[in-house]
Amino acid sequence: MQANLQEGRHALAREIFHGRAGQLCQRCQAGMEDQTGALGLVLNALVLCNTRYMDAALTLLRADGFDARDQDVARLSPFVRHHVNVLGRYSFQLPDLPGGLRPLRDKHATVTDDA
Repeated sequence: MQANLQEGRHALAREIFHGRAGQLCQRCQAGMEDQTGALGLVLNALVLCNTRYMDAALTLLRADGFDARDQDVARLSPFVRHHVNVLGRYSFQLPDLPGGLRPLRDKHATVTDDA
């Protein structure tokens, strides 16, 4: 189980660190340390965000009467990455969100490819 967790974390880091084919491009050791430190910061922020949303989703499912078994929840991983857009433009303007989270998807809505 521990190996799978580390593999998931490394796969997420590779997804984030896509520039320069995942190679450190700084010439000095301090620059490389800065680059890997920034990667660790972004990786930890993404894992925290995933964990908070997974917890919110589980809380909502359980409140709606869905039987989310503890042994199934234990297999969830915060290293999911299919929703992460590593290319493009980003806005760091913090919107006013209730509870600090975006609303979860409506469980009755249909899933589309662009969702």
